Amino acid sequence: MVPRLNTRFTRVGAALLAVLAVFTLGRWSAPDATDPGLRLTAVEIGFAQDMSTHHDQVVLLASTLARDVTAQIRALADQMSTAQTAEIAMMRGWLALFDLPRTAEQPMSWMTGTHQHTGGAAMPGMASTGEITRLAAARGADAEVLFLQLMIRHHRGGVDMAQAAYAHASNAQVRRTAMEIVRQQVSELGVMTTLLTAREADPLPYP
Repeated sequence: MVPRLNTRFTRVGAALLAVLAVFTLGRWSAPDATDPGLRLTAVEIGFAQDMSTHHDQVVLLASTLARDVTAQIRALADQMSTAQTAEIAMMRGWLALFDLPRTAEQPMSWMTGTHQHTGGAAMPGMASTGEITRLAAARGADAEVLFLQLMIRHHRGGVDMAQAAYAHASNAQVRRTAMEIVRQQVSELGVMTTLLTAREADPLPYP
């Protein structure tokens, strides 16, 4: 049986996550905001820049999804959009705190070692312009399947990025955020994979 999401519960939960993210940012940044010795490493800066950009596409995909999908899929899309909007605000808050640009000149150049990614290459899991156009035109069951396929691939990319940040960052708050992203997105991957299987469709290839 496909698990059902309680729409009211997921929206309230996502709203609480947004409040928590804002509170966490304030608690992390305020004590040392004027400390000239406090800096973010290249990994932490790159992660904040690229993951917030990566999250931007989740918000775009959720807003592009047709309104005639089932309440279950709509609730899931809204839940992910709200949660990731809060995380975007937090990560861009880190960047603003140190007067750093919101986007990287060379995206993904911070991923090294076992999580190596070619600097300047597309972020893992991102949907193409053509795929987003297809989602905008899709309706009903077709929209649901394509949305789940795009979001599953997108989450797999996000998990890879967050795992790399957790492995290589030194700032405790950045590492906690990365681990929370992994935990949250792995959980959502399980739900979305079940929903996609129930629709007799397969995930898109990754990477």
